[in-house]
Amino acid sequence: MDKKELLNKWLQEEEIAHIHGWDFSHINGKYDEQSDLPWNYREIVRQYLQPEKKLLDIDTGGGEFLLSLNHPYQNLAATENYPPNVELCKNKLLPLGIDFQKADASGILPFANQSFDIVINRHGSFHPSEIARVLKTGGVFITQQVGAENDRELVELLLNEVPDLPFPNQYVSIAQTAFEDAGFSIIRAEETFRPIKFWDIGALVWFARVIEWEFPNFHVKDCLENLYHAQEILEQKGVVEGTIHRFLLVAKKQNG
Repeated sequence: MDKKELLNKWLQEEEIAHIHGWDFSHINGKYDEQSDLPWNYREIVRQYLQPEKKLLDIDTGGGEFLLSLNHPYQNLAATENYPPNVELCKNKLLPLGIDFQKADASGILPFANQSFDIVINRHGSFHPSEIARVLKTGGVFITQQVGAENDRELVELLLNEVPDLPFPNQYVSIAQTAFEDAGFSIIRAEETFRPIKFWDIGALVWFARVIEWEFPNFHVKDCLENLYHAQEILEQKGVVEGTIHRFLLVAKKQNG
């Protein structure tokens, strides 16, 4: 492809860059991440699930992961605050009998004290004191989080000016301390850095526009020379690589 064809392709990807829930299927086969994490988040959650357990999923996205657990709907609850996902959840989760509630920016969970046996959160925000409030004594909180240093090589590759870390406190040690201070005992606390790979720069354009908090002010025409450089790397090496930063925390509420 010549530069004009590449530009047109990248502009098309930029224009259509959006997601429903947390669905990256548009770039399936063109990138890979999280395929080799040293833990399996779904299996860890399932270790604690029994049919009678009440489970809350904070920042559920479009409910994709929650539904994949195949847990009785009457024992499921979820929150979400991103407006397009809120509407998606209302249409998808509420008709199933799942207790879906719109969250707000305050972080206050719209549920009564000690309502749940398990609270989960994958790649969303959380407040240890609120999680402690809605969990029953002996209940567990399970989270997989995007770490502070996520995708930094890709940010440096694409952007003309590299911004500060968007979430500088996203380290497992900081989260662990916060939950210990909130009355939890820590069952697991793990952190990893793993590769993310792109085999198509158009997929990288789409990705950067969707993950806008990591790639602020990214636009194809403004970053065109950087994209051409990324294309050169792809043609030379067959792949453009970065590094994802993830951590896992499993914590048990110790008191009422």
